[in-house]
Amino acid sequence: MKIFAETERLILRELVPEDAAGMFEMDGDPEVHLFLGNKPVQSIEQSKADIEFIRKQYIENGIGRWAVIEKSTGNFVGWAGLKLIKELTNNHNNYYDLGYRFSKRFWGKGYATEAAIAVRDYGFNELKLNEIIGIADISNLGSIHVLKKIGLKQISTFGYHGIQHYWMKIEKQA
Repeated sequence: MKIFAETERLILRELVPEDAAGMFEMDGDPEVHLFLGNKPVQSIEQSKADIEFIRKQYIENGIGRWAVIEKSTGNFVGWAGLKLIKELTNNHNNYYDLGYRFSKRFWGKGYATEAAIAVRDYGFNELKLNEIIGIADISNLGSIHVLKKIGLKQISTFGYHGIQHYWMKIEKQA
C-alpha cells in the first residue's frame, strides 16, 4: 500500500478495505457527523462502500482522501487528503478540496493540523497545484481554526445543502 506522506506522529497512506472498522467507528458517531449533515453511517457495509468509492477516485482522479494512521500505535485515526471536486460548488468546479475527518477519541491532539499541513504540502509540492480550497460549515469552529492555521483565508460565505459554509483558499507561494 502506498504511503503519500509522513509527519512526526502520523502516516498518511491509501485507504484499504481493512480500514473499514476504523471508518465505521468514525463515521458511525453522530458527533463526528454534527457538521456533515447529521447522517452517520448505519453499517460497516456503508464504510466498505465508502472506501471503494475513494479508491476509485485514486484511479479516476489520481488523488483522494488518505487513511491517517497513528505511528506509535498503528491505530486508524481517520482520513485526510485532497479530493478533486468536479461538481459545481459555489460557482466553482474542478478544484482540489482539502478535507479531514477523525474518530472522536483522537480529537484534541493536533492531528488535524498535522495531517492538513502534510496534505497542503503534498498538493503544492507533488501535484504542483496553484491553489487549494477548504469548505467548512460556519459553525464548525474547530475545522475553520485548522484551515486558517495552515494558511487558508476566508473568501466568501455560501449555502451548501441549505447550511452556510465558508469558502476558503490558499494559493501557492511564488
